[in-house]
Amino acid sequence: MSVALLVFPDFMLVALGWALRHKLGFSREFFAGTERLVYFVLFPALLFQSIIRTPITAGNAAMLLQATAAVVGSGVALSWLAGLVLRPSSLGLASSAQCGYRFNTYIGLALSASLGGTQGQTIMALIVGFAVPMANLAAVYGLARHSGGSLLRELARNPLLVSTLLGLACNLAGLHLPGPVDTVLARLGAAAIALGIICVGASLSWEGGKGYGALIAWMLSVKLVALPAVAWLVAGLLCLPPLETRMLLLFAALPTASAAYVLAMRMGGDGRMVAVLISLGTLFSALTIPLWLLLAG
Repeated sequence: MSVALLVFPDFMLVALGWALRHKLGFSREFFAGTERLVYFVLFPALLFQSIIRTPITAGNAAMLLQATAAVVGSGVALSWLAGLVLRPSSLGLASSAQCGYRFNTYIGLALSASLGGTQGQTIMALIVGFAVPMANLAAVYGLARHSGGSLLRELARNPLLVSTLLGLACNLAGLHLPGPVDTVLARLGAAAIALGIICVGASLSWEGGKGYGALIAWMLSVKLVALPAVAWLVAGLLCLPPLETRMLLLFAALPTASAAYVLAMRMGGDGRMVAVLISLGTLFSALTIPLWLLLAG
């Protein structure tokens, strides 16, 4: 019950975002501007500071990298397996597959702080930093047949990837932030969590997805059921410490990122179906995340 209570406030922020957008008249443009601020300024500051402020050894980082790669790789494989089992259209599969392994960073870092404090948030920041290039690479590659976009350019200009690599490099080099700079980044990071989750709620949509019922059910099952089970197994095989196990399980159980909709629209995919997948995944994860964390003790 205590886990559910820790998760509840962040999902209340999701509900607030939905109410602001759909019931209280806040415009789509308002939230689009807010999300750009979070994505390009506030969240990179949070990731950078979270990683640099806690000592990390190369061995610990390598172990988390292995675990993260195993979880993301399993998600990619299980998502594309739907093509062999369900035989959907190539466009539908390319659009929806990313929803089986992409993750909502905003919710992940908020919950990691509630469940594991500063150290838990640092571990989650590392996992997210390792997973961003893997997930983006798979998602962009899957939709590349419908667009002429450059994969390397997509990765190089990703602010979450850049801030993570910079934070990891500074941490391993033993560098420390001056007091005023650390304070500024802390305040930017604090704003990132609440605004990011509110934007998640504002982006929820229930229109679309007709004819894709089986495909939507498959991707939801992969993201909310199969991947947490894989994370639990991987953590046991690698003998991860309890807190790292908990953060890896939380990462695997996160709903799909709203950026999946943006990518699908930008690269010629079925954005409306992806929006429904994101919305359903976010809704159901309010139940599945506490259940997985309770099962893991």
